[in-house]
Amino acid sequence: MGHLPTVHYLLLSVVFTMATERQQYQVQHGRCSYTFLLPEVEHCGTGTEGPFKVSNSLQRDTPSHAEPSNVPFTWQEGKLEALENLTENNTQWLQKLENYIQENVRSELEEMHQKAIHSQTATMLEISSSLLSHSMVQSQKLTDVEMQVLSQTRRLEEQLQEYLHTTSRLEKHVLRQASESAQLKEKNRLLEQRFAEMEVRHQKELNALQQEKRSLQDLLEWQGRLVSTLEEGLVLSSHNSTQLQRQQADLTDSVQQLMATVTHCNEISRPPKDDMTHYRDCAEINRAGITHSGVYNLRLPNMPNSIKVFCDMTSHGGGWTVLQHRQNGSLDFHRSWTEYKQGFGDPAGEHWMGNDFIHTLTKAKDFSLLVLLQDSEGNKAHSHYEHFHIEGEEKNYSLHAHRFSGTAGKTSSLTRSGTMFSTKDHDNDFCSCKCAQMASGGWWFEACGASNLNGIYYSGHSKVPYNGIKWYYWKGPNVRVSMTTMMVRPSDF
Repeated sequence: MGHLPTVHYLLLSVVFTMATERQQYQVQHGRCSYTFLLPEVEHCGTGTEGPFKVSNSLQRDTPSHAEPSNVPFTWQEGKLEALENLTENNTQWLQKLENYIQENVRSELEEMHQKAIHSQTATMLEISSSLLSHSMVQSQKLTDVEMQVLSQTRRLEEQLQEYLHTTSRLEKHVLRQASESAQLKEKNRLLEQRFAEMEVRHQKELNALQQEKRSLQDLLEWQGRLVSTLEEGLVLSSHNSTQLQRQQADLTDSVQQLMATVTHCNEISRPPKDDMTHYRDCAEINRAGITHSGVYNLRLPNMPNSIKVFCDMTSHGGGWTVLQHRQNGSLDFHRSWTEYKQGFGDPAGEHWMGNDFIHTLTKAKDFSLLVLLQDSEGNKAHSHYEHFHIEGEEKNYSLHAHRFSGTAGKTSSLTRSGTMFSTKDHDNDFCSCKCAQMASGGWWFEACGASNLNGIYYSGHSKVPYNGIKWYYWKGPNVRVSMTTMMVRPSDF
């Protein structure tokens, strides 16, 4: 680097020297190009050697050896020769300068080039290191992103599998629903068909029921006329019975007079006897030796008049006082509270003895109840209750029956104890439907219950309506009962 100022000084000297001339000289060194201006020699004075003689002593390293010439030179020739010498001298200087530049500048250029290469290499290495570090960071980020993408892809694949599984289940469910829907449609079609058939059948049954209703109305009218006839016959029979009783009384008096005559004749003194023995129930009549079933007079305590009852002396040991009996449907049992209180009907036929009579009879001592049943085919059954009585009217003739046994069902059809009596005009049941109105008759209904022996008597029906005679736990709700009897007897009989 110490020769660089010298080179610069020489270059400036050459450029200064050559700038005075108009001619140029260009030197190419590698990528560098050097241009020199050559001076022009003008107006030069003539020396001692002759006109336009230029000395080259300062331009050459060695003195010039001008050979004398005998040929006379013109001014132009002299000038041309001087220029040629000057050009040759400058060319030599330029060659030396070029050699110097090539020898000195080359090493410096190589050194600068090496330094530049080292600097560039270091820079490149630094840049490469930075790029490598950045590349590693980016590679790590890319790896993280790739792992996230793989995780997300795996999660999406799992979701896709789940969605596929769910879709498969839904498809199966849809297919099953479609199958069930087809089955339901088929069932619906069958139900509609059966409904149409049932509607036609019900219409036919309705027509038959309407016809039957008209027949029943005709039958009721006929029964009404028959009842009127029977009432007239009953009045006549009562009149005849009164006459017969009078005749019987006359005969009794005659017999007593004869017995008194016989007694007087035999001189037997006996105290006078009552003309009639009073019985409180049929069991006492049976104990008195009378074993023939029929109508007898009973005189109950606190009752001013005797009352006729039917005594059953053959069933289950006899001695039974009949409270209710039905056998042919000739008597209407859909009656008022007062009628059920006082009683109605004929003791020898269909009748109800009256709630007052039943209360007075069963409160005096402990009675048992026997219910006899017979269906339209002649099958018989019975229900027995060891303890039975009813309360007075102030408690609506509440029922009390305990210790059931018998053949008319495994369970008692009679309502539970404490149930009050109800009629069409005196509702005491626990149903808002008024069972006495709906089921007909007077009975201990509770909530309509499983029994009603005072319902309508149906004789010509294979299927008994709801308001018919019912003892549910014997043969269900559709059995047609042809005979019922309710009778009591002292428990100690």
